[in-house]
Amino acid sequence: MGYSGFKVFLEGLRGNTGWKPVWRDPAPKAHYDVIIIGGGGHGLTTAYYLAKNHGITNVAVLERGYLGGGNVGRNTTIVRANYLLPGNSEFYSHSLKLWEGMEQELNYNTMMSQRGILNLAHSDGQMDAFARRGNQMRLQGDDAVLLDAQGVRDHASFLNFDSQRFPIRGGLLHGRGGTARHDAVAWGYARGADQFGVDLIQNCEVTGFKIEAGVVKGVETTRGSISAGKVGMAVAGRTSQVAAMAGLRLPVESHALQAFVSEGLKPVVPGVVTFGMGHFYVSQSDKGGLVFGGDLDFYNSYAARGNMPAMEHVMEAGMAMMPMLGNAKLLRGWGGIMDMSMDGSPIIDRTPVQNLYLNGGWCYGGFKATPASGWCYAHLLATDQPHPVASRFTLNRFETGQLLDEEGTGPRPNRH
Repeated sequence: MGYSGFKVFLEGLRGNTGWKPVWRDPAPKAHYDVIIIGGGGHGLTTAYYLAKNHGITNVAVLERGYLGGGNVGRNTTIVRANYLLPGNSEFYSHSLKLWEGMEQELNYNTMMSQRGILNLAHSDGQMDAFARRGNQMRLQGDDAVLLDAQGVRDHASFLNFDSQRFPIRGGLLHGRGGTARHDAVAWGYARGADQFGVDLIQNCEVTGFKIEAGVVKGVETTRGSISAGKVGMAVAGRTSQVAAMAGLRLPVESHALQAFVSEGLKPVVPGVVTFGMGHFYVSQSDKGGLVFGGDLDFYNSYAARGNMPAMEHVMEAGMAMMPMLGNAKLLRGWGGIMDMSMDGSPIIDRTPVQNLYLNGGWCYGGFKATPASGWCYAHLLATDQPHPVASRFTLNRFETGQLLDEEGTGPRPNRH
């Protein structure tokens, strides 16, 4: 089923009675070439690119709830490629290029809006760091503009330029960054994978692995036993729990991350703005709500909800950056479960169990990585070789010390 303006108009005239289900609801088969555990953004994109790029269509995506019910629908929708370190820089650059062609490729409106991302600098040291980061971004082929204080004022006059504690010295503007509709991304890739013949199996929780002589042979689920040639994990905040069923102990911790949205307002925030002296970021949705978030809750948890101290911290940072936020009413908040790696960077690699693969440790970068994560994970599953732009996302780097510490905060998950 293709989408077009004419189709939308026609269905509007006849009460939207002609729409068909966007994907099938199949029963699980006894065997698949590849099973992907996790029906979120990364699992669905992996299945899509396995079929599209590698011709592997005997694939099942197993989701214990409903498709897109996890972190892909519980984030602040930010898309960007403003990374510094080799390993991260080329990966997120590749991801942004995929974002830019996503709607045409999928024939699905993911509401990609490249309104730009502005990172504020509040000291000379931060300005120097942003100059370096911007140079790296341009060398990578991405865009970056270093703004002085007046340039920031011209771009976002609503910010607090009178603060003596957090003076705005300038900022780094990443014009190709922006936001996308998180639910639509999951639905678009689910539809695309289904059209290639991939089985998307909901309400199918994996309860164990079938492992013989160190080789994974399939999975046990609440809907029966399913055999497979290869099994890939893409379960975000549940990574450590699912891996433990295969006897693996991973360098990953799970933490809750809260996000919030205000009542609908007239357009005021032109793109995404981030605070340089505290973890706070804000954008405005197409419905007018201010969408914002901040730090983790700082204790390990598998609960998709937050707590009041973290909420207070986010509100304080928001008020320091843009005091007008205090005039808006908070509509609601939600939480996602972050799989925080020890260096703040992801893992796409084989595991010590043969034919069992890992995609996890995405920390704050999971949503923006969605298309490239699936592209590279599919390449690994199909060829047993890492994709060049994800070659540094190895599992053994935590043993060898070759970390990808983007923030320079050391091997502590709750500092990234």
